[in-house]
Amino acid sequence: MLHCSLSIRRLNPSHTHSPLPLPLPLPTTHKPNQAPIRSMTSTIQQVQSASEFLKLTPYHPPSWASSKLNPIPSHSFNLGHFPTPVHRWNLPNLPKDCEVWLKRDDLSGMQLSGNKVRKLEFLLADAVAQGADCIITIGGIQSNHCRATAVAAKYLNLDCFLILRTSKLLVEKDPGLTGNLLVERLVGAHIDLVSKEEYSRIGSLTLTNILKEKLIKEGRKPYVIPVGGSNSLGTWGYIEAIREIENQSQNGTINQSFDDIISACGSGGTVAGLSIATWLSELKAKVTAFCVCDDPDYFYDYVQGLLDGLEAGVKSRDIVKIENAKGLGYAMSTAEELKFVKEIAETTGVILDPVYSGKAAYGMMKDMSQNPTKWEGRKILFIHTGGLLGLFDKNDEMASLVGKWRRMELDESIPRIDGTGKMF
Repeated sequence: MLHCSLSIRRLNPSHTHSPLPLPLPLPTTHKPNQAPIRSMTSTIQQVQSASEFLKLTPYHPPSWASSKLNPIPSHSFNLGHFPTPVHRWNLPNLPKDCEVWLKRDDLSGMQLSGNKVRKLEFLLADAVAQGADCIITIGGIQSNHCRATAVAAKYLNLDCFLILRTSKLLVEKDPGLTGNLLVERLVGAHIDLVSKEEYSRIGSLTLTNILKEKLIKEGRKPYVIPVGGSNSLGTWGYIEAIREIENQSQNGTINQSFDDIISACGSGGTVAGLSIATWLSELKAKVTAFCVCDDPDYFYDYVQGLLDGLEAGVKSRDIVKIENAKGLGYAMSTAEELKFVKEIAETTGVILDPVYSGKAAYGMMKDMSQNPTKWEGRKILFIHTGGLLGLFDKNDEMASLVGKWRRMELDESIPRIDGTGKMF
């Protein structure tokens, strides 16, 4: 039993409700010679729709993974709109003959979007299998993962409890409705606030366990999802993404092979999945991750733990290159980084979030500028991991970078011509 004097500041929804009946538990991992999985219950069928969306389906891994990794998930929910598009990204000032293509995982949904959706497909299948009636997870005050978890949990009739890290100056105050917070609070997530200092001192595992024990005492059945959904089970989300990219190449959607796959790294699960799957599959691209918090050594060790949990038998440093791109720190942006996000949006129409893909793309382009010959002729696939809602938290900082507005000049003598639409 955990004992801690920490008082977590709680924001509950204005009303509560009883979750709808949940599916009976199902095993979510299987190993060789395991007994057959029992059939779906009628309650699971209630969750399913006529389409594939929200459907719980048996999972069949890629052939190149099934004999190399263990344990293998037995089921997943269809939560995202996959496959996501891949297209040429016309970035300015690229090295000679270098091409960058964009994998648009920011388009995997709307309120449920980004790279976290792929992990949640496996994690929430496991939660339902274990008979959970609520989900606990943890992250920063503008965590995309927490927002996606809150939405996905509600889709599946599960309550969601979020522990959000914020400034000690704001931890006693209402966190507001900016960006991800608005979506989380609209879908009724229970929010517990902790300071950054408390988070650092106590750690995410202990914090989630404190809340878990409290909910168990209240008669609930919580399921804990770690920071970013980054555990060995969540890693399967981006193992599956590599199969998706393979399929897009084989069916002609992508008429291009890639030398490099590049992504942001914030909790390690996406990078672990991309690197092990690329290493096992036929893609054989070099995976580079730009970490937006902590440092490369931390993530090499963390990714190694995820790979060991899959019995991958490979060293993280052999299959991924991790570069530092955190700048001022997690979710903190320099004026130059924000200017880069604005210029890329204006030049290419692609909006990068300032916390993850924005910093990763900035790091990539900076390295190309400093070491152009290293990138000449390279064909690169950049993974856009989403996070658009986090941009709303940067309104004040972005204000000086945007413009192009004016009051339209109209002469009072201009006659009115009736047309469609209504006058207000």
